[in-house]
Amino acid sequence: MTASIPAIVLAGSRPGPDPLLGGSGVSTKALLPVVGQPMLVHVLRALRASSQVGPITVLAQNSAELAAVSGLAAFADLHFVDSGRGISSSLAAALPPHDAPVLVTTADNVLLTPTMIAEFLAGAEQSDVAVAMVERNVLFARYPQSRRTWLKFRGGWWSGANLFYLRGRRALPLLDFWGRIERDRKKGLKIVAAFGPWLLIGALLGLFTIQQGVARAGRRFGLAATVVPMSEPEACIDADKPADIALIETIMASKTGL
Repeated sequence: MTASIPAIVLAGSRPGPDPLLGGSGVSTKALLPVVGQPMLVHVLRALRASSQVGPITVLAQNSAELAAVSGLAAFADLHFVDSGRGISSSLAAALPPHDAPVLVTTADNVLLTPTMIAEFLAGAEQSDVAVAMVERNVLFARYPQSRRTWLKFRGGWWSGANLFYLRGRRALPLLDFWGRIERDRKKGLKIVAAFGPWLLIGALLGLFTIQQGVARAGRRFGLAATVVPMSEPEACIDADKPADIALIETIMASKTGL
């Protein structure tokens, strides 16, 4: 891939209390400090360090609050947009015109690196929709203490890595569908079942791999859908729980030698 791709960072708050924010003194998860910097800053730094990423849009309910974070002025081609009530509808409104591709990630994807971005985009390039995932053995070989949500298919158990590739407005039917099931995002079998009984039965019986299952789900919307297996286990360690923050800070300290 030679041309740069725009990126969208989902940095909003979900309904209800966030267990990470109690006593933190910040109003939203994207501002929660990790090794002294808000989560959002770590993600933006990784995106801007990638030669493959172009303009970056941050979506949040109160984007002005995030834009006021100290130091963000140093990031070139950075834009803040207020999101709507739901993730899928907000993302749909922010998509590039026509079928121009966009990279999507989240503000809690704190361990993101340019190397991960390059690996993902290389695997996603021929797709209409792609999702990064990590196989359980890859994660547990280095971080057996990490607890994630897993999807079981023939050949392995998989967890999402908060990197998505959408080919512009071709993805709108899929986003509309996702808007109806995103409340169950942490319930693997419910997500699989939402794509139809054959996909659920096939997953339960181990009839196909996750790549085959996702390709089948994509065809329901007329899309070429792909899973990109990530080689770095850190790709699926996002910050959902206090234990995640502790692990992330340990990983960061080991990489910087602090």
